[in-house]
Amino acid sequence: MEFIVHDTLTAMAALLEQPLERRPDALREMLAPMRSAIPMPGDIADIHHQGGGFRVDADDPRYLPAVRRMIEADVLGQVRRELTRASERLGAAKQVDALQVMFVMGNPDDEHLMTRSGGYYGMGGAPGWLYLLAWPSEEVIGRIAHLAVHEFHHNVRFTNVEWNPVSVTVGEHVVAEGLAEAFVRELSGPAAMGPWSSMVTGQAYDVAYERIMADFDLEGMRHTSAYVLGDGAMRLFGQEPRGIPDMAGYAVGLRLVDQALSASGLSAAEATVLPAAELLRRGGVRG
Repeated sequence: MEFIVHDTLTAMAALLEQPLERRPDALREMLAPMRSAIPMPGDIADIHHQGGGFRVDADDPRYLPAVRRMIEADVLGQVRRELTRASERLGAAKQVDALQVMFVMGNPDDEHLMTRSGGYYGMGGAPGWLYLLAWPSEEVIGRIAHLAVHEFHHNVRFTNVEWNPVSVTVGEHVVAEGLAEAFVRELSGPAAMGPWSSMVTGQAYDVAYERIMADFDLEGMRHTSAYVLGDGAMRLFGQEPRGIPDMAGYAVGLRLVDQALSASGLSAAEATVLPAAELLRRGGVRG
């Protein structure tokens, strides 16, 4: 597989050295390859801001040093190397021929990014693309490459397992997140995992587990994201909260996956090609 990792760090450094009025157009130019491949309504600069990206309409003295730290740390090189390792580990699964990777720096003042998402998140569901966004704090800068692996796992999984936004179930979505984190752990150890699967514990976890399992077969992404991301994100996105703690779907998904892998003897890599229902059936977790 070929990984095309766009040199957005150099582009963002150049953007941040331009006069403020030129920065929105520089951002649009940087994101143009992805915009042309993934149609999105509206101005891409507005979409970038709404998604927690760094501001291009205001000066912030933290931005340029953060970009330079990532350049010095070779973050994009780390991304490429970890993706190559992940691709090799998933060699038995069908993969696309080429995958483009777009990394964008986040906004350290965005509450959803910094609080609910732990400072970073990504999207790996678009054919041929990975999108990664992070504010490179000390806790996050070394994990951006592992985030890329998490999103790459989604991309590979749904090259092998059907993902239809209309018919995908809560269970399939939750298991996909848990399995992606299990694969990151299998590839690089527990320290590489994101914070999402450990954010909800105790009674809050018990409530989430009960509600997710009750609606496990509910279909449609218009519903499933609420069970993965939780109520805070749904209020932010103007959607209906379902009584789910923030990010609880990751914790529930990882628990289900760990139970299934332990009982079946499968590795996370081997389980990548199995639909959620089949994986849980093999593990005796759900008939």
